[in-house]
Amino acid sequence: MFERLISLIGKDKFKSIQEINVLVVGLGGVGGYAFEALVRSGIQNFTIVDGDKVEETNLNRQIITSNKNIGLPKVEVAKKRALEINPNINIDARELFITEENFDTILDKKYDYVVDACDDLIVKLLLIKNANKYKLVSSMGTANKFDPSKFSLTTLDKTSNDPIARILRKRVKDAHIHRKFKVVSSTEPPAQKEKLGTTSYVPGVAGLICASYIINDMTKK
Repeated sequence: MFERLISLIGKDKFKSIQEINVLVVGLGGVGGYAFEALVRSGIQNFTIVDGDKVEETNLNRQIITSNKNIGLPKVEVAKKRALEINPNINIDARELFITEENFDTILDKKYDYVVDACDDLIVKLLLIKNANKYKLVSSMGTANKFDPSKFSLTTLDKTSNDPIARILRKRVKDAHIHRKFKVVSSTEPPAQKEKLGTTSYVPGVAGLICASYIINDMTKK
C-alpha cells in the first residue's frame, strides 16, 4: 500500500519512518488529520491521547467523526479508523485529559516525535518544557481563520497574529524555556467574533503541516 511513498523517498528511509514512535495529543480538527496523515505515511507505532467524546458539533471539521460515532470516545474512533487503513500498526489509545498530576504517566515511554494538537495551554507548556526528550511540533490557533495558505511551519518566536502563540511566548519566556521549537501557525489576523468559529479546512491544513514536519524531518527534505 505504500509503493508510491517508497518510490518517492526510497526503501531505507521508509523503513526508518516505520520504526519511529509518535505521540499525538488531541484528536480534534488538527490532531485527527495529523494522525491520519502519519498513519498513511507508514508509521507503525503511536500513542494517542484525548479525553473527549465525539459530538455533533465536531462534524464540520474533524476527520474521524461521523453521525455513526457520536458519543464514542475519540481515541477509540481514531484507533478503529487507523487500523482499517493499516492493520499492522500498534496504537496505545489513552482516553484521558492530560493534567499536571498525570503528565508523567504520558511520558512512560520514549517518543521520537510529539504532535501537540490540544487546546489546553497548560498541557502545551508541559509538552514544551519536556521537548528535550523528543522532537515537538505544536499547533497554534486555528479558530476564526479563513485562509489556509497563511499557515506555515515556523518557530514560536517568529509567530504573529496568533493569540495562542502570543500567550505561550510570554509563558515560555517567564519559564526561561527556549522558543525555537517547531510550531504551525497562521499570520492571518483572526476574525473578531463573539464566539469561536472554525471552517472545515483550516484545522485540517494545520494538522497536515504537523504531519509533514515529521515525514520531511525523517527524510531530510
